[in-house]
Amino acid sequence: MILNTNGLFAGHFLEPDSYFMKRPHGRDDWLLMFTLEGAGFVNYHGVQQICKKGALILLTPGTPHDYGTMKNHTWQFVWVHFPSTLTETNLLPQEGQLFVNIENESIQERIHLAFARILADSRERGEYWFELCCSSLREIILMMAQKSLRKIDPRIEEVLRLLSQQMREEIRLDSLAQTVGLSPSRLSHLFKASTGYSIIDTLNRMRIQQAVMMLADTGRSASEVCYDVGFQNYNHFTNQFRKWQGMTPSMFMKNLRQ
Repeated sequence: MILNTNGLFAGHFLEPDSYFMKRPHGRDDWLLMFTLEGAGFVNYHGVQQICKKGALILLTPGTPHDYGTMKNHTWQFVWVHFPSTLTETNLLPQEGQLFVNIENESIQERIHLAFARILADSRERGEYWFELCCSSLREIILMMAQKSLRKIDPRIEEVLRLLSQQMREEIRLDSLAQTVGLSPSRLSHLFKASTGYSIIDTLNRMRIQQAVMMLADTGRSASEVCYDVGFQNYNHFTNQFRKWQGMTPSMFMKNLRQ
């Protein structure tokens, strides 16, 4: 456990099935917990949440709660208590708790790394360590809020992540489908139902959004930006730019100059 005088302290526990913590009056700070392996439970106001790998739970100050391991299970989890000074994010629940189950392994790893940075910065106590901890904590809370607002199949979340990471590359539907364990036809149907767009439309929209930022801020020409964002044909780039922006790249640049 890491304890400090700024009201932020964190830890990484691996507990046997006899572990139990009871707080009938809650605490005067926030508690954020993330399950890495095994199984535990959290009770609050008579509601029980089972916490397995990927479970992320946030308890508000003053919430009576208890938590512990499930019978015949160990529970490995990371946690952080933090002060109410972080509520300026406007993403924290007003009362009770917020619980989300992170099924996407890439997002699980990102959250785990953010917790690891909190623990490391707390230990090192370098310059601005508290601000660095708060930055990592905000990252987790933002991902938690995003997950709670956008209910989407974790396989589609993974495809969206892959599209954003591989935007400049040639994308193959069969390869994406194999990665997430679906047939190409099933993936296409599920993706469109979840996002409202086809995979190719989503990819092209990402590319054009990036192109708009580059044209506005980098001083690069439209022909350079075309290849920077992954298009191999300038005419195709122009057509897609008109589709998503309602004007050609040259018209967009003219408007910027004016």
